[in-house]
Amino acid sequence: MNSLRLRQQVYGWLLAGPFVLTLVVFFLYALVRTVYFSFTEYDLFSDAVWVGLANFKALLTDDLFLLSLANTIWFSLIVTCVQTVLALGLAILVNSKIRAKSFFRTAFYLPSILSSAAVTLIFIWFYQKNGYLNGFVTDVVNHYPHISCFALIAIATQFVLVTKDRMKGLPVGWFDPAWAIISVIVAGLATFIASAMGWVEVTKDVVEVNWLNTRDHVGPMPLTLWAIVIQNIYTTIPTFMLLFLAGLQGIPGELYEAAHIDGANKWQQHWNITIPQLAPVTFVVVTFSIIGTLQMFDQVALLGSAAPLESRITLAYYVYHNAFPPGGTPQIGMASAAALVLAFITLAVVYLQKIFGVKEKADG
Repeated sequence: MNSLRLRQQVYGWLLAGPFVLTLVVFFLYALVRTVYFSFTEYDLFSDAVWVGLANFKALLTDDLFLLSLANTIWFSLIVTCVQTVLALGLAILVNSKIRAKSFFRTAFYLPSILSSAAVTLIFIWFYQKNGYLNGFVTDVVNHYPHISCFALIAIATQFVLVTKDRMKGLPVGWFDPAWAIISVIVAGLATFIASAMGWVEVTKDVVEVNWLNTRDHVGPMPLTLWAIVIQNIYTTIPTFMLLFLAGLQGIPGELYEAAHIDGANKWQQHWNITIPQLAPVTFVVVTFSIIGTLQMFDQVALLGSAAPLESRITLAYYVYHNAFPPGGTPQIGMASAAALVLAFITLAVVYLQKIFGVKEKADG
């Protein structure tokens, strides 16, 4: 019996050995070395010199570090909020009874399997001064009179048609599909006539926004980081959509049937049933999103010289920039100190997830 147990333990350690070895070499050893170097002045070529807390004090007075910290926090908060809402919306859409459901699930998931490098290069091309984004914005600006005319007529027509039916006592919603089709047709014909008569005209403006090669700020972040926000959301939403979709399929259908019998509409059902039932999944999605965005590096690094350093710097890239500065002396001590700050923030998020996760489970 003891021999059998010993063999089982040996086999277990043999199977776990590669993982344990990888963990020790690439995580524990690296962590210990990072902690040590954070208290030293080291450039990879000479011996490390102990400087105590000097690196951490230098971080507090380094404008580039403070900028990278602010950019990282804002980037994480904005991306997490937007992609969580959009992922939930897409999950609800592909989980509903619609035609070509399999097609939409596949189409929505495709961005997550694409190479980050390939997607970044595509987006760099997309964001060029003469790229498709500026071309699209130019078309919208030039056709703004037509768009405004169409929208106003469509809204007014829909309002009149629905109000007329409601005055007759008919249970018609404001977004009734039948009346919406008629409103769109009427608005399209009216806009075409107005354009033919010269009442609305196309302008000749040209929009040339520097989406990447700029130091301009929009709100709390540089414009370049807003461009990366769009790219990151595009590539990450599909994964979180699958998590929400799995959670939606675990909600009993009887809850929606009972709510429908009680007179609840779709919005009320989602607000009072879907969102509360998905609370554990939402917490996991938010946690994963925050951790992933705090460590944002690849999409920023791949931009290279396409954008100024100050407009794309994040905390993870700050670590890399100090460890391997282009044409400069490596500052491993500063890089290690910044890496520990990033690790502390990430671990704090994981710790909060553990606290609230246990509480959620206890309440259930």
